[in-house]
Amino acid sequence: MALLARACGPWPLLWSRSVQTVGIRLQSTRLQEDGARSGGLEEEEFRVLNLKQTKSQRLARRKATRPEVPPPRSQQMATDQDWGAVWPGPRTFNPSAVPLPIRQGYVTKRNQMSPGKFANAELMKIPNFLHLTPPVIKRQCEALKQFCTPWPKGLETEEKMRAHYPVTCVTSDYCHALPTIRNPLSRIVTVQVELGALQLDRHARDKLLRLVGERYDPDTDLLTIVTDRCPLKKQNYDYAIYLLTALYHESNTVEPWEATKCEADMEFFDYEQSRSKRNAEATLNWGRKEGDSGWQQVPEAYGEAVSRLFNEGENEYNIAKYKEQTLALLGLAGAEQVAQ
Repeated sequence: MALLARACGPWPLLWSRSVQTVGIRLQSTRLQEDGARSGGLEEEEFRVLNLKQTKSQRLARRKATRPEVPPPRSQQMATDQDWGAVWPGPRTFNPSAVPLPIRQGYVTKRNQMSPGKFANAELMKIPNFLHLTPPVIKRQCEALKQFCTPWPKGLETEEKMRAHYPVTCVTSDYCHALPTIRNPLSRIVTVQVELGALQLDRHARDKLLRLVGERYDPDTDLLTIVTDRCPLKKQNYDYAIYLLTALYHESNTVEPWEATKCEADMEFFDYEQSRSKRNAEATLNWGRKEGDSGWQQVPEAYGEAVSRLFNEGENEYNIAKYKEQTLALLGLAGAEQVAQ
C-alpha cells in the first residue's frame, strides 16, 4: 500500500483519507500529511509493535541478609550442670546439646577417624541412653521408693527364695533398630522347677520322668519346659504353666491296670517288690520265719547296690559296690581282707 501511495503522487492526501474511511491504520496520518505538505518522499522510521510492556530498567536485586549463627550449646554448658534437665527423656541425638566428642561411622581409608557428631546420620538412627545416666537413675529410684514395699522376711538368701518359690521363669527382651519393636525371639518362655520341690512319691516321679524325657537334668535336678508355639510371650507363659500342671496331676494319677503289674511288667527294677529282697532275707534269717524275735532286715546299702546294678547297668563301680555289700551281708568282709 505504501508503494501504491508513492506511485499515486498527486493524490497522497486523498489516499490517506480513503484509508481512514476504511478504518485500517497502516501508518501515521500525521506523518503522511507532513510529508505531503513538504512534498518530499523521505522514508519513515519503522516502528516496532510492542505488545508486551516491559520495563526498560531492571530493579536492583535485593541483598539477602543472613542472621549470625550462634555457637553450639555444648560450648556454653557448665561442667556442674544438671544433665537430667538437659536430656530428660529418650530423644534423637542432637550434637549441639551433647558436650562429648562422640564419633561413629564407617571409614574407607586406613588410619582415618570416624565421622564426628555434627551431620552424622549414624548417631541419629540408633537409640541412645543419654537420659539414663547414673545420677538420673539414682534420682528416679529415690522417687519410686515411696511406692515400694519392704522386702519380705524369710527371703534373705537364695536358698530360702528357692525353697518358697521353686518355679523359675526366664524370658528375653531385645533392643534393636528395626521398623517394628517386636522381636520373634522375645516370645520364647523357659520355665524351670526342681523336681524335689514337687514332693512326688516313687510312682509319680518315675511316671513324670518318662513323660518329660530329655527335659530333665539329673545332675541339677531341674525340669525345663520351653514354649514358643504361640505368637505372644504371655500366651507361651500360660501354656508352659499348663503343661507343668498337667504333668504333675498326670504323674500322681494311678490307673486301675497299674495295680495288676508284676515284676516282669515294671519299667525299672523295684528292689522292694523284687525276688532279690526275699532271697536276701531268707539267706540272712536261715531257719527262722518272718515275725520271729530274731528276724533281721536286709541293710539299705545292699538294696541300693542291687538297684543301681540293674537300673544303671554293669560297670566297674557298680560291680565293686555290689560285691562289697554282698560280703558284708554274709559276714565275709574280714575274709576278703585276709585273701587280699
